Amino acid sequence: MPPKSNTSNTSTVPNASRPGPAPKRRTWLAVGAVSAAVLTVGAPAAYATLDSEQRPAQTRRGEAYVETRLFFGTERPDGGPEVTDRQFMAFIDREVTPAFPAGLTIQEGRGQWRDSNGVIERERSYELVLLYPASEARAHDSRIERIRDAYIRANAQDSVARLDERTLADF
Repeated sequence: MPPKSNTSNTSTVPNASRPGPAPKRRTWLAVGAVSAAVLTVGAPAAYATLDSEQRPAQTRRGEAYVETRLFFGTERPDGGPEVTDRQFMAFIDREVTPAFPAGLTIQEGRGQWRDSNGVIERERSYELVLLYPASEARAHDSRIERIRDAYIRANAQDSVARLDERTLADF
């Protein structure tokens, strides 16, 4: 009789005690199920967060007001000397303060625009912010237009830009 080998003959019969897919496949199925659950639960919350960031809180505090912003350039298209701080503040004292004695805000800035000759102008500028009750908008409109016209005439400007927005204000 030939000698017996020490190697055992093992069979590759699947383990009958484990029903279902192989362990590696079960891992991928579990990962997929968890991912689907996270997306199902998390997506609505993420969209709600994005949506709330786009819309400000609706706090109806304050009264209806109009905010008018006027933009004044300082360079003169005709090549004359630019409007100085002293000249601009004298204009405010003479033309704006009497029309809006309740208050105003002036901010200095830098601006750029295309002039009537098609040239891009970069200049020192001023922004005037006026805030008044919406119920007085019609009365203030003609005052604001007089201010714009006076600045254009006094300083040889092509225009004074105007922006009006309805808002709520609480003092």
